[in-house]
Amino acid sequence: MSDFVLASASPRRLELLRRVGLRPRVLAVDIDETPVAGEEPVAYARRMAEEKARACPEAGSLVLAADTVVHVDGRIFGKPTDEADARAMLGELSGREHEVTTAFALRRGEAIEVGHCCTLVRFRELTEDLIRAYVATGEPSDKAGGYGIQGLGACLVSGIVGSYPNVVGLPLVPVLEALARAGGPSPLSESP
Repeated sequence: MSDFVLASASPRRLELLRRVGLRPRVLAVDIDETPVAGEEPVAYARRMAEEKARACPEAGSLVLAADTVVHVDGRIFGKPTDEADARAMLGELSGREHEVTTAFALRRGEAIEVGHCCTLVRFRELTEDLIRAYVATGEPSDKAGGYGIQGLGACLVSGIVGSYPNVVGLPLVPVLEALARAGGPSPLSESP
């Protein structure tokens, strides 16, 4: 099923879609991802997803774009700039709850639907040695908040409330529902 474009370079999003039998064409887009001063995390994620969908040159295709942000107390934790930044992020998230919001935008022509999902994630208390060892794996480098729950980062998480795929990078159920509304591919048919 390859009836749509995934406007994302994220291998995690592509893997989630493939796991449910969807095979989008991948066409990553490059946009300015700088937050606007005072922008709330959910508004930022929704804006980024919509801008990515609109930036995709596949005008006649169904285009899916997404953006994931980790946030706590209104502060957005993006991808770490270096190992020191990753260690600082993980230190701030240690022993606390934070939210992971993934917004998605589905565009066909000028019509666009934007949605989002929020998941509450709780980290265990992290020692400096654990943080240092995790950062040394290189896993945090390209992930919002400096961790990947689908990899070794799972060792940092004591629990979640909400959608696990959302934390990985794509809230599958709302995305599949939006694809169905747009006449896109579906991994399962509800007809007998």
